[in-house]
Amino acid sequence: MGCNEVKKGKTNISGNDNPIILEVPEPEIEAKVVAQILQGEKVYMQYCLVCHQETGGGVSGLNPPLQDTEYVLGEKNRLIEILTKGSNVGLSIKGNTYSNAMPGFGNLSDDDIANVATYIRNSFGNRADPITKEEVSQYKLVYD
Repeated sequence: MGCNEVKKGKTNISGNDNPIILEVPEPEIEAKVVAQILQGEKVYMQYCLVCHQETGGGVSGLNPPLQDTEYVLGEKNRLIEILTKGSNVGLSIKGNTYSNAMPGFGNLSDDDIANVATYIRNSFGNRADPITKEEVSQYKLVYD
């Protein structure tokens, strides 16, 4: 390995039996993002697990998967909206429609929404920029 190369490795940041593995150059894992993901995992386990499952695969015909979807990986405000306001429309993902209504979690703190969004965007094989508390606050300011 040369001087200017960064070793790419797998980093288990959760330490549990179902680890969150980040496949990014280790020096690029910011402590703040790691903390967000760990806190977001706790929120996910409490509020999202039952419907979206431990794998993020959802439930066929009812609850959409969180893996490799535009709703998760696309424009940040779309995910923030779904998390805060819920969704009563059928979501079409890769030719499948998911019709179970999702409640909004606008009662959660902006930190919790940002953390769970960041966890979802960086788990289940996903890799996307984190969502910050400030982005959630700005969304609520403009759209609530």
